[in-house]
Amino acid sequence: MDSIFEYMQRYDFENLFFCQDKALDFKAVIAIHDTTLGPATGGCRMWQDYPSERDAVEDALRLARGMTYKYAAAGVNLGGGKAVIIGDPKRTDREPIFRALGKFINRLGGKYITGEDVGTTLQDMEYIRMETEHVVTLPTYLGGAGDIAPMTALGTIRAMQACCNRIYGSDSLDGKHVAVQGLGAVGHNMIELLHELGARLTVTDIDPAKVEAMTARFGASAVEPDAIYDVDCDIFCPCALGKVINDDSLKRLKCKIICGSANNQLAEEHHGDQLEKMGLVYAPDYIANAGGTIYDTDRLGVGGVSHERGKARVTRIYDNMQRVFDIADRDQLPTYQAADRMAEERIRQIAEVKKYTDGF
Repeated sequence: MDSIFEYMQRYDFENLFFCQDKALDFKAVIAIHDTTLGPATGGCRMWQDYPSERDAVEDALRLARGMTYKYAAAGVNLGGGKAVIIGDPKRTDREPIFRALGKFINRLGGKYITGEDVGTTLQDMEYIRMETEHVVTLPTYLGGAGDIAPMTALGTIRAMQACCNRIYGSDSLDGKHVAVQGLGAVGHNMIELLHELGARLTVTDIDPAKVEAMTARFGASAVEPDAIYDVDCDIFCPCALGKVINDDSLKRLKCKIICGSANNQLAEEHHGDQLEKMGLVYAPDYIANAGGTIYDTDRLGVGGVSHERGKARVTRIYDNMQRVFDIADRDQLPTYQAADRMAEERIRQIAEVKKYTDGF
């Protein structure tokens, strides 16, 4: 990573906020990438296994930029932001931690809206809501959409079906061998849907209990976490943390399609170019994993939650993936660049529209 300001200038970030409370042992970063389409929105991640605080900052920045592109590509009128709490996600004193974050978010006056992410829960969002209205992921009894992981999984499946159509000429996942990395909130929903659609499954997770549960319930095969890259399969489905497409994994992958719910799957952009050269079909992560946030934010500005309306919008991820393929074919681009182009075109178009005012 360059200096922080050089990195922000390269990708045109708007703001980066540092938050701390010594008495609570609380440290957090809030990154705001772009608010052309609307308030910066993105989940709150709680994680401690960063090599350095600088790595935590980079994670927040990368994730915020990813949210800008995710919303733009999905046709949602929100910008991209992200919060990262640097701390143990298993901390038990959660109320003061998340209420402190809520206080800091409230100071931003609506410029950033938070939600659930890795290491955080709906209960944590309730604590944030005690201090600010700028939180989108909430239980149904507080007017939110509730658990959004099933919709993230559904959207990823829709992207996967579009990838299958490109490779095999059919949307069907019946009989396809899918290697799933990560069995958390989204991963276990992926397993259930894939099983229903007839896929053959190989799974892994750093938590042996989760692996045992999936193998017992769905008859999936299991491998050790590092061995998932060596599985001879049709589809590699990363549903854990990012940077899993890297110099090492590219030498080992034995699949035709990469489509999963993890954020920031490419360790570096040139790895997307390498995937293209290898003839692998890659579903850009922010296209495939947009289902949860599409469903979660569907209620904003339209009068509340509608499961049917939200789910219908999630299923359109198939069409979004098809548009990425169309742009990739039209402009002779790898899919990760085609997805960026689709998002950037929409941001430019809406920025043009916003030049006009109601001054007549």
